[in-house]
Amino acid sequence: MTDNLDDSMAEPPGKRLRTSHACDACRTRKTRCNGGNPCVTCAASEQECTYGREANSRSKSDIILESVLRVEQSLNELRSSISEIPRHIAYQQLPSRQAPVAAPIQSSPSVTNSARTPFATIQTPIGEDSQETSNSFENAVLDSMHISTTESVLQWPHFDSFPSLRQDVKPIFSLEQSRPPMTILQNPMYPYVDADEVDAILAAFESNVNFWYPTLSQGQLNAAKALLANGVPGDDTVQCCLALLIMALGCTSQTVTSLRAAEKFVEDGEEKQRRLRRAKMGHVYFQLALKKIHVVHLEVSSESTQCLFFAALYLASLVRPLQAWGYLSATAARCMLLLVYSQEEQDDEDQERLRRIFWSCYILESDYVAELSACPPSGIARIESSIWLPGPYNTHISEKDREESSLYFLACISMRRLLNRVHQLLYARHTGAAWDTARFPRIVSELQHQLDEWRSLLPSSFSFSIDEEATATEVGGFLRQRYLTCKAVIYRPYLMWVLSGSYTEPGRIDPNTSSEEALLMCKACLDACLLHALNLRGFPQTVLVDMWICSLSMSGAMLILLAACQVPALKGLIDPRVVRVGRHLLDLFEQWQESSFGVDAPSVSQCLWIIREADRFIQDAY
Repeated sequence: MTDNLDDSMAEPPGKRLRTSHACDACRTRKTRCNGGNPCVTCAASEQECTYGREANSRSKSDIILESVLRVEQSLNELRSSISEIPRHIAYQQLPSRQAPVAAPIQSSPSVTNSARTPFATIQTPIGEDSQETSNSFENAVLDSMHISTTESVLQWPHFDSFPSLRQDVKPIFSLEQSRPPMTILQNPMYPYVDADEVDAILAAFESNVNFWYPTLSQGQLNAAKALLANGVPGDDTVQCCLALLIMALGCTSQTVTSLRAAEKFVEDGEEKQRRLRRAKMGHVYFQLALKKIHVVHLEVSSESTQCLFFAALYLASLVRPLQAWGYLSATAARCMLLLVYSQEEQDDEDQERLRRIFWSCYILESDYVAELSACPPSGIARIESSIWLPGPYNTHISEKDREESSLYFLACISMRRLLNRVHQLLYARHTGAAWDTARFPRIVSELQHQLDEWRSLLPSSFSFSIDEEATATEVGGFLRQRYLTCKAVIYRPYLMWVLSGSYTEPGRIDPNTSSEEALLMCKACLDACLLHALNLRGFPQTVLVDMWICSLSMSGAMLILLAACQVPALKGLIDPRVVRVGRHLLDLFEQWQESSFGVDAPSVSQCLWIIREADRFIQDAY
């Protein structure tokens, strides 16, 4: 009976099949299927025809899923083929409207040709296969996935025997985020200052902040002086806000005067009170500027960008890294916007001001990202190779000061670019050579050569020796700190290799490098860390702008020295002066905190605790 029923239900040949017995494509679209293989519909549309006389056991969702998977597979194949195109070829094929934001790099006409090459460019190490190319616009960028020094060094297994160093240390960002917000005065009273005091405050700004980051012209300084001469600049304008920020930074600059000399003797109470009064006066000026900061956010101009930058500098002097970072990012974003769209509309002075603000942001942003790795970069470092270096700009009355300020600014830019290149080539995640013993010796050699070139071309007034001898100028002492930082980072792969305990294994490093030579390279790293700490002084730029960065850098150096003390092969390479380092650093930071710098910064306090603990363990080791 059943067999007869099945036979009676069978379709005669050539007759249209029911939809349930149609091919997949016709069944999905609910169209007629003639039962051919392929059917008429699939043959006309030139697509695959899946047909069977049995009912299709797959549901519509299964068929749709299969189609989606086929599309995804095609997209993946297309994406992989596109990724194989070289990056520099893809860049060259960009349309002309996406060209670099400015003309190629050029240095100031005042810089000699011999100094131009090492200051203006940082080359890729010779013979290295790198993702970077000579045409790349990412040749001095910190890797976005790097880890800050202090937090990464603490994970080394050599600190397993010091559990307190880890369990009591909190993430830097969490510490800074949890601190109370800055107190805002409701009705700040305008400080009474006579004309002579105004001149002294503006002179302090000019010789300090405008020397390190020369962005303010003499015309702007004179305009600010005229506004201040008429009493309280009460108008809600960008110019009034700028004048107040200049006064705030000028007062703060006066608090760091002679701090380097004050290390040789104990300051009397009167001098400390003078510094505190100036710090409070600077804070009042900043609070007055905050009352007008809304006009800065609403106006898009070179002077409003300058106000954002000066606000970032003042917040850095208060050791408020997250707040300073916020204003620094806003400055960088607006600076890039104006550089792209306003080249024809703005005069030469505006353009030069924007370029100088751009390079100032590049230096500071790289410093912050180096120690607080999760900070989202503004993108300013990605285009740094397309921006002109500082050119003629009337920043100081004295031609000599103007010339030296430009040269110093150029030296700081080139050093920051070199530091970024070192981080990228040696420590970038997945591509860094620090863990590749066959590659890093050649890279280290080339980077050291570039560092020596940088130092050899410094002007005589910035020169320094690689020891504890005092420098002729404070800016020379600050540049020595930068040099020693870079040297320690360059040679750190050798130290990491020896600390791993594999330096005695044959074939683990370039056969042209013996274990004895590798230990000498470790000594170069350890000596640089040691001298970096011992040569720290109350340099105005360090205390006023870089105190937070300096505290993290010094705690990282102390941890590296402590780790080396745990390895017999390295302990003998450390200079006996290591027992002086901890006390020296603690005395300096405590003195700066007494002058109101970083007194309530939790991350600085934690760094001082790390320095104190590391020093205690080092003293025990010796």
